[in-house]
Amino acid sequence: MSRPPSLETIVVPEAMHGDRVDKILAQLLPEVTRALVQRWISEERVRVGERVCRPKDRLAVGSTISVVRGQELLTKAEPDAEVPFVVCYEDEALLVVDKPAGVVVHPARGHLSGTLVNGLLAHGSFSVEELEGDEDDPSPAALEHYRPGIVHRIDKDTSGLLVVAKTGPAREALKHQFAMHSIERAYAALTYGYPELGRIETLYGRDARSRIRFSSRVKEGKRAVTRVCRAEKLAGGAAAFVECELETGRTHQIRVHLSEQRGTPLLGDATYVTARAPRDPRVTVIATGLGRQALHARTLGFLHPQDGRRMSFESPLPPDFQSALAELRGLGSSVEPSAGAPRKSRG
Repeated sequence: MSRPPSLETIVVPEAMHGDRVDKILAQLLPEVTRALVQRWISEERVRVGERVCRPKDRLAVGSTISVVRGQELLTKAEPDAEVPFVVCYEDEALLVVDKPAGVVVHPARGHLSGTLVNGLLAHGSFSVEELEGDEDDPSPAALEHYRPGIVHRIDKDTSGLLVVAKTGPAREALKHQFAMHSIERAYAALTYGYPELGRIETLYGRDARSRIRFSSRVKEGKRAVTRVCRAEKLAGGAAAFVECELETGRTHQIRVHLSEQRGTPLLGDATYVTARAPRDPRVTVIATGLGRQALHARTLGFLHPQDGRRMSFESPLPPDFQSALAELRGLGSSVEPSAGAPRKSRG
């Protein structure tokens, strides 16, 4: 005869007063992911006092949470050794990979195979792991597929660096660094027009007119901060080679901020290109030849989750990006007195 599931009781500590219930449980139960907590809540396995709760409910100090654990979810992803990526670093806790443009990070509708997760499973660094949630969309629909070790992501047509956790403790430690905005992330970009340098801080959320777009022109949303650090004027100002640093990491954040807040969308970005962006036909030809949004996750830095040592990685610009940059420089290049040019590629 099977034993009934055990009931756990947790009292909200003073340090977590006002936090979401799913966040509280994910932190106080370090072996459990936030997405798994959200699933337990949807199954009414979590109660606050005598009532069922929602993941976003915020609790006061001293509140009592009752939890009946459910079964952990296992990944549906299959290993695929044909997925291209470069391992820049690996140890027992994590690995850093350089993802080419065109590779989706994790399985989702329309991309059930051929993703980075499939490639990582074939790499042999991962066992079957529990589901990981999505910071920007934690709904049940977004939790349909499973992503071992993925703590952040970049878009399909963005190239560059990601850190991937190989153990539960490493995953939670890296997620904490992302939540605290202590991860160093710098991106290289090519833009229509020459953007104003400086810090961009806005609210951020879904575009009310499209579920696939995001917007910084919202009345309510999460905080989003991008720093436009350096720029090289190309083609007489019709384009630019830009470096952006992320303080927060919202979905499409650089793409949206450059388009909506600077009026200088990425070359090749059909989703966020604006009618008011400068349109030199020579630049348009180069953007068409690139065939994707001109964004590369160039620099990644963090503290190692086990021993705290500082780790920093830099990815050279990929050949397609370098080719487009060379063509644009052939149309003229200059650096304004107040701006530094983006760093030269090492490859």
